[in-house]
Amino acid sequence: MSFERPDTYSTSVLPGEAPSEDQFSEVIKAFRRFILEFRINNRFIYREQLRENILLHQYQLTVNNEHLISYHDELNKKLADDPAEMIPLFEQAITEIAKRIAYISSSDAPSTFPICQLILLSNDSRVSIRDLDAEHISKIVKISGIVISASTLHSKATEVTLMCRNCRHIMKLKIPSSFGFPQIPNRCQAPPQPNGSKSECPPDPYIIVHDKSTFIDQQVLKLQETTDMVPVGELPRHILLSVDRYLCNKVVPGTRCDVIGIYSIYQAKVRNSSTNNNAAIRNPYMKVLGIQTESDSITGGALSGVFSEEEEEEFIAMSRLPDLYDRFARSIAPSIYGSTDIKKAITCLLFGGSKKILPDSMRLRGDINVLLLGDPGTAKSQLLKFVEKVSPIAIYTSGKGSSAAGLTASVQRDPNTRDFYLEGGAMVLADGGVVCIDEFDKMREEDRVAIHEAMEQQTISIAKAGITTVLNSRTSVLAAANPVFGRYDDMRSAGENIDFQTTILSRFDMIFIVKDEHNTQRDLSIAHHVMNVHTNGGSADDQVEGEISVEKMKRYIQYCRAKCAPRLSEEAAEMLSSHFVSIRKEVKERESYSSERSSIPITVRQLEAIVRISESLAKLELSPIASEAHVEEAIRLFNASTMQAINNENADNAELTGQVTRIEGEIKRRLPIGWSTSYSTLRRQFVDKGSYPQAALEKALTVLERKESIQFRHQRMSVFRCGV
Repeated sequence: MSFERPDTYSTSVLPGEAPSEDQFSEVIKAFRRFILEFRINNRFIYREQLRENILLHQYQLTVNNEHLISYHDELNKKLADDPAEMIPLFEQAITEIAKRIAYISSSDAPSTFPICQLILLSNDSRVSIRDLDAEHISKIVKISGIVISASTLHSKATEVTLMCRNCRHIMKLKIPSSFGFPQIPNRCQAPPQPNGSKSECPPDPYIIVHDKSTFIDQQVLKLQETTDMVPVGELPRHILLSVDRYLCNKVVPGTRCDVIGIYSIYQAKVRNSSTNNNAAIRNPYMKVLGIQTESDSITGGALSGVFSEEEEEEFIAMSRLPDLYDRFARSIAPSIYGSTDIKKAITCLLFGGSKKILPDSMRLRGDINVLLLGDPGTAKSQLLKFVEKVSPIAIYTSGKGSSAAGLTASVQRDPNTRDFYLEGGAMVLADGGVVCIDEFDKMREEDRVAIHEAMEQQTISIAKAGITTVLNSRTSVLAAANPVFGRYDDMRSAGENIDFQTTILSRFDMIFIVKDEHNTQRDLSIAHHVMNVHTNGGSADDQVEGEISVEKMKRYIQYCRAKCAPRLSEEAAEMLSSHFVSIRKEVKERESYSSERSSIPITVRQLEAIVRISESLAKLELSPIASEAHVEEAIRLFNASTMQAINNENADNAELTGQVTRIEGEIKRRLPIGWSTSYSTLRRQFVDKGSYPQAALEKALTVLERKESIQFRHQRMSVFRCGV
């Protein structure tokens, strides 16, 4: 085969010596031979790929760098060392072969046959964005990150036709494919007249004739480091990407990808600058040659979305383990003692349910949202940090340091074009993953309202600065919050402790109230566990055989989410519907006995929540059907979280309600209509002497005020009974 004789195509250029036309033609021939002759398993993959693309009128060829290395190592080295010179030659070779495929003879090909684009993919090791320096300039590098913004398409001139305004002299000027601005001659380049005279043309005489110029599509992207690449205390770095032709509109904000391109520099246009002090300063950017997302399947690739056969066999064997659910839950933050049900709920959140698109185009979310509400020191933030580490895509943020624009999307202005563009926030960048929001109660109310749509419809609607669009935010939300009074007050209702609107609470599939209860035996167990962690780096209980490593958990979650989308069986659906009717009836009866409605609602959203939990349990086992056993565990988890919070609210208020009723009757008996008394007197009579709790008196006065039986004067210094 021809690739066994690499010396046939070798060309050498001495340092400082410009390559000749013969050397260029040799390189073009070498690239042409590679396209025509490279084959795998007797299949000419690039020849066939180019033929298919030409038939579809797509003038492009996707080349894997590994194939070029195996075919002709020296040719690949030339491409890597001098890509700006070699890539046009590669594209010229592709175009010549495309002409032969599209037309019988090259003479039949039109003169305007488009230049075919080379799209390069590579399995080389990645370079961090913060490690790019002057040594990488004009070299092919591979970086990874997350796309945070994408500009609109604009036309980039590759060759412009210039005409002098005075003498009508016409000239063509090739524009290098970069961010820089074209250097148009400031003097007329017209040759002298036959009589030797030259026309007196003014300075900057040339204008661009657009209809005789050639343009290509170009788009500007901004790529930012992912959170796991950023050292502690550092800001994430970003770099501008220039994509053109068939690479445009391939990615949207929030896409995680690997980018192969030429690291280059350009001089930004400085407004109102009369000095050239910064003439030697250049800004970096990358001219993109190829984009690899997780969905791309590359031969021999090591992208996170591609699974080897060994991995698949291992995951299928793991899914058949009888105690996989418990083992997975134990592997969630093993250094944290207890909280078994919370860890099982987080397991369900990581796998998620099945998203559905109904015949009327309505979308039902499959992601599970969990709220942890409880006392300080109950390891809520530690659980959030662990989820950020184990989830394939995750963003951690704190409520106090997050705004509505930072969570959803912000509108920015391009400093060069002055156009507005969107920059995705946390919930857009975590599309397909988890957003961990700590200190959820410290968020401003208007910022919290901004994520209502993102939590249920999983979209973010933007209508500002003339931009009206909808962004995807298919994320799960894991939020942690403290009660209103710092600690959970059992003498107050859950509504007074939580202080969240019903609209946001109904969007959480599971709500856990985590209390720091004083139990001697439990405190002793926690103390032993913490001491073991501090002295041995992990307790003996954590070192159980079969514990799943964080990396394996991450890969298994990714595999299950990609390969499995369970549905409820008919028996499970019937069981679930009857259970929903019974809990609705129970809540209604409970509300009829008490004077207040529960602050935690039970709506159809909670029915869908149990469905999602059941599907996530089936997905954990790679089962296509969610059975009755899955529904039973989902109902148990729902009862241990949301229903337990409602039951606690009613159980805690049972005794308080009786005390409030008795105090209310005593106040009416002792205070006739039209009379007043001091608040301190009531407190002395009922709290100090009557041994009623302070909360009961406060509640009774609140109830009487609502019934318009009493009024407060001078900020509760006195109480006046006015009657109904």
